[in-house]
Amino acid sequence: MAERGGLFDDRPVRRIRADPDAAVDPAVWPASIPAVAQLLRDGLELPHGVTFLVGENGSGKSTIIEAIATAYGMPPEGGSTNGRHVTRPSESPLGGWLQVERSLGVPRWGFFLRAETMHGYYTYLESLGGPDGHLHSLSHGESFNDLLENKLNHPLHVTGFACLDEPEAALSFGSTLKWLAELNDMVQRGTQVLCATHSPVLAALPGAHILELGDWGMRETTWEELEIVTQWRSFLDAPERYFRHLL
Repeated sequence: MAERGGLFDDRPVRRIRADPDAAVDPAVWPASIPAVAQLLRDGLELPHGVTFLVGENGSGKSTIIEAIATAYGMPPEGGSTNGRHVTRPSESPLGGWLQVERSLGVPRWGFFLRAETMHGYYTYLESLGGPDGHLHSLSHGESFNDLLENKLNHPLHVTGFACLDEPEAALSFGSTLKWLAELNDMVQRGTQVLCATHSPVLAALPGAHILELGDWGMRETTWEELEIVTQWRSFLDAPERYFRHLL
C-alpha cells in the first residue's frame, strides 16, 4: 500500500497519467485541447475529498471527467463500475490513453453521473427490473437527488470514487445546497470526488480543490478567484449592464 507522509494513502485514485504506449497525435482532438494536452503531458494527482474542474464550454471538463471515469472502469454513459450499458458510443478516445494509479485496500466501487446521458441509464435500470426502475417517473432534479441518496451517499454503501459531470444541470438552488451538504458527508466517509461544474454554489464547498480550465490548460485556483464567481457577482449586482450589450 502506498504511503504519504508516513501514513497509509487511502485515496482510491492517487494519480492519472498517460499510457506510455498510447498512440496520441497532439494535433488532433481531444489531445489538442490545452487542458487535455496538460493532462497527457504532466498527469494529474487527485487529493482526498472533492476536486472541481471549472471552465467555459469547450475547455475540456466533460472530456476529462468521462475519460477518467472510463479509465477507472465506469460505463462512459454513466452508472457504476458494475454496469455495462451502452446506447450510442460517443466518448472520446482519451480514456484509452490514460492509466489510473490506485491505492491498495480501499473501495474500488465507483459511480459516474453524466448529466446528458442519464435517461439511457434510467432505461437500463428499468430493464433490470430491480428497485431502481422508478427513476423515469421522477422529475429531472428529483432523479438526481435520488441517485445522490441511494447511490452516491447511501450510509450503507461506500463509494470509493465518484465522477460527476455537471450535476447542477438538473438542480434548483435548494437542491444544489442539498448536494453541497451530502458531498461533505461523502468526503467525511472517505469518498473521493471529481466533479465538472459551472456552478459557483457547488464550487464553494469548503475544503475543495479547484482547477480552472482554459486556454492555459489547468491551473489551481481559489473560489474567490474563479471567473464564474466574478461574472455571477457582476451580473446579479447589475444585470442591466449586460442587457445593454445583449438585447
